[in-house]
Amino acid sequence: MPPRIVDPRITEKRNPRTANIDLASPIEIVDLIAAEDARVPEAVRSQREQIARAIEEAEATFRRGGRLFYVGAGTSGRLGVLDASEMPPTYGTDPEMVQGIIAGGHKALTRSQEGAEDRLESAVEDLSAHGVRKGDFVIGIAASGTTPYVRRALAYAREIGARTGLVACSPPPDETVRLVDILILPITGPEVVTGSTRMKAGTATKLVLNTITSGAMIRLGKTYGNLMVDLRATNKKLEDRSERIIAEVCELSREEARALLDRAGGTVKTAIVMHFLGASRQAADQALTRAGGIIRRAVGREPPPVADDTPRRTP
Repeated sequence: MPPRIVDPRITEKRNPRTANIDLASPIEIVDLIAAEDARVPEAVRSQREQIARAIEEAEATFRRGGRLFYVGAGTSGRLGVLDASEMPPTYGTDPEMVQGIIAGGHKALTRSQEGAEDRLESAVEDLSAHGVRKGDFVIGIAASGTTPYVRRALAYAREIGARTGLVACSPPPDETVRLVDILILPITGPEVVTGSTRMKAGTATKLVLNTITSGAMIRLGKTYGNLMVDLRATNKKLEDRSERIIAEVCELSREEARALLDRAGGTVKTAIVMHFLGASRQAADQALTRAGGIIRRAVGREPPPVADDTPRRTP
């Protein structure tokens, strides 16, 4: 019998808890997957300090005019592009501020580009095409920790003076670790289906990326309490949300909130400062700049209290 081949990557190992999943009923499959997914939050929580460092680095990068880039292949790359693409509608950011780079380009978002993750110099070409430079923050995403495209991208970023990070769900090789300033390593264990890192590893990665960008945006003052105040009313849903936020915070009618939003150029944050300071749009923006973008500091007021209307269970 030939010797057993053992892959050292945790994401490639077989999961003993799902070894008989091919015989499972639909409800048993649901239970098996749910039980594995329940392990993910704790894996992410174990990396709380490293994630906090990434938030600090991202905030510092943005405040000095730098950008955040996610770099990955396959599922990892798609998750990076997804997180980046959600920043403008959620926080009113310039699309250049957070960008996702995926091996194989945009066509890899909808169809697998076999071999793209192995083309090392494509990583350099892609980062160069996006204008990655000193002062930016480049986070590689590689579930297995060994993706060649990601490793080369991190090496190039390091060469040009960018800060670097890596999100992986299996310990990367030492030569890759040496390329990063911040290593985030939520170990999620073997997948339900061996090697299918779009499952637990993908879920953990999504949680980590959500936390990094949300944390950095909060630190930049893009929330007032937990209200999303730096969105721009670019469609009906966002117009409705914008008006409701202004009406609640400023204690105005819907019609008054709408008029204030119009005077603020569709920017909720500016509208709130205009109202409380009795200021023009320009003066409100100047006050926000002096306050580092933080509404509380600009207006000297707490956000409205949160009503706890969570349904109560009856005994």
